[in-house]
Amino acid sequence: MYQYKEVYTIDFTDVEYYLQMHLVIKEALDFPDYYGCNWDAFWDCLTDMVGCPVHIEIIGLEVIVKKFGDTEKTMIDILKEFKHYENDRYVNEIEIEIISGETRVSLS
Repeated sequence: MYQYKEVYTIDFTDVEYYLQMHLVIKEALDFPDYYGCNWDAFWDCLTDMVGCPVHIEIIGLEVIVKKFGDTEKTMIDILKEFKHYENDRYVNEIEIEIISGETRVSLS
């Protein structure tokens, strides 16, 4: 569980169904086996990672938008809240980037 990595890469490029999206998240972020594959569990597991530098790259977000609509917005909102967890106490330790081709956009 939570093996420290320099960069955690979530690659949604080949996701075809909703549960698979959460399984990709679980594997990429080294979430525990009991990860509930829902947004509440996503939040809980993310906040367990606080205290170490966390750099998350997200690839293939357009696949999630196309297949699952507002799901992408929910995930991004949670990641933004995570970035500013505990009144920005860890803001400098959390980096989240969305990658599309050669373009990288950091969440603020």
